[in-house]
Amino acid sequence: MPPENPSHGNDRFDDDDYPAYTMGRAAEMIGATPGFLRAVGEARLITPLRSEGGHRRYSRYQLRVAARARELVDQGTPIEAACRIVILEDQLEDALRINEQLRRPAGSEGAPAS
Repeated sequence: MPPENPSHGNDRFDDDDYPAYTMGRAAEMIGATPGFLRAVGEARLITPLRSEGGHRRYSRYQLRVAARARELVDQGTPIEAACRIVILEDQLEDALRINEQLRRPAGSEGAPAS
């Protein structure tokens, strides 16, 4: 009889950073070619992990980033510029999130009473 505890292996499918997709599947999912994924990798926008056999594997987060770059390229932006724009957008999002955290009143995070 199999154990009643669920396998933690399925948790990987919920992980945005788990490299679950092959190059072909990833390209298909974002409507691009494998060459496009190689190009954004060469521009260092994303760095796919490699399987034991040396094949590129992409995470859902990486696919969202690559899809955004593809949108910009489809609008006529050169790929290097598109990659830089996506990197800057990601940095801005992080900075805004950090600013929001820093602006919260000190008492809202359970600061000790005086």
